[in-house]
Amino acid sequence: MQSRRMTVLRAIVGDYIRSQEPVGSSSLAHHHDLGVSSATIRNDMAALEDEGYLVQPHTSAGRIPTEKGYRYFVDRLSTVVPLSSAQRRGIANFLRGSVSLQDTLRRAARLLADITGQVAVVASPSLSKSTLRHVEMVPVSAETLLAVVITDSGRVAQHLMRAEPMPDDGTLTGFCRAVNTEAAGLSLARAANRIRLVVGSDVRALAETLAGTLEDMAVDERESELYLAGTSRLAQQTSATDLAPLFDALEEQVVLMKLMNALSEERSDTGVGVAIGSETGATELRNASVVTSGYGHTLVASSRGDGTDRSHPLAFVGSIGPTHMDYAATIAAVRAVARYLTAFITPSDDKDAT
Repeated sequence: MQSRRMTVLRAIVGDYIRSQEPVGSSSLAHHHDLGVSSATIRNDMAALEDEGYLVQPHTSAGRIPTEKGYRYFVDRLSTVVPLSSAQRRGIANFLRGSVSLQDTLRRAARLLADITGQVAVVASPSLSKSTLRHVEMVPVSAETLLAVVITDSGRVAQHLMRAEPMPDDGTLTGFCRAVNTEAAGLSLARAANRIRLVVGSDVRALAETLAGTLEDMAVDERESELYLAGTSRLAQQTSATDLAPLFDALEEQVVLMKLMNALSEERSDTGVGVAIGSETGATELRNASVVTSGYGHTLVASSRGDGTDRSHPLAFVGSIGPTHMDYAATIAAVRAVARYLTAFITPSDDKDAT
């Protein structure tokens, strides 16, 4: 009895996602081989309504899913159909034409929005989770240096630093060489500590300034930029009453980043995190769902000090749409784009291991 009832629920959710119209018992009996009469299906629907999985809008004979109904449906997606070969080639070709990390992330957001018809959000790799690849320092005035920091993900950050006294060209070149030799491959916080330990007394002030700059970058979460696309598409399929609070949520980027970062670190069978309506914890998203996956990877040491390091994503890619979104298709698209972004930012000597 319970198994059949939940089969009825999955059929209702699937039909409502496709039609966005309340689903009735006669429609279910006609379109699904449930092996029971319309009267039995009506009884199952009434029971599912009592249990909070369905709701009957107005006086309609049909039902629509509640958040609880969508959650049951999402948690029991046995398979997520992968993108077609043509779609995968299209993603690869579209992203291959990018000229920088920022261009790639911008393209990825636009591509995901095109595939899903929903709002796409792509975060740049967080500097706090990145490791140092290379540092260059260029004099821009008598007392100022421009520090150009390149991370393992390809992010380029520039910071102005005061240098008193200004080192000569030879000293500056030697300092940068020492930094890149000793600190490359370390997190920005650890690189700062290493720089303080290995430099000579002749550049102590410069080393302290650079170390402080790297530490500031490591704790400044605002250095993670968001790329959004698809808001105009969503406006065409979402009611005006739902649209205003959703746009407010998109403006609150700090809240959005915390939510999507947390979801991207959840480990599910599909490789993504899904929050539906009130599960997002944001009142502005009460009529929306968020599907997110992490991309890139970095090892984070266990706080217990037991050597059980864990792999955390460097950043996230996600899709925001109505609660009646096509979850299976959205999950597949988000997961595919995340994998391509991971491949893009992974050093070539690490790709065989991923």
